[in-house]
Amino acid sequence: MIASHLLQLAALLLGYNLFVFATYFIDKRAARLGHRRVSERTLLTLALFAGSPGAMTAQRLLRHKTQKEPFRTLLMAIAALHVVLIGGAVAFFTARRLGLA
Repeated sequence: MIASHLLQLAALLLGYNLFVFATYFIDKRAARLGHRRVSERTLLTLALFAGSPGAMTAQRLLRHKTQKEPFRTLLMAIAALHVVLIGGAVAFFTARRLGLA
């Protein structure tokens, strides 16, 4: 049962991160064509709500906003926050499972 929920969560996160990647792709294309852009606030908000893997992948593969500050630093901070939160959750649930918490 827990494995099923984890699989559903993983699928949801994958789908969301594909959406985030696609949004960065659309913004990159709009920049090249001189069309209306997706705001940096929107791009960073998408990254903040569990989309940092898709955002970071898009940034690297598409070479999108790699030199733009403070965007680049904020995206890195969001990714670091996600790593800390995931690490903390793993540590908490591991300690709980071992009866340490």
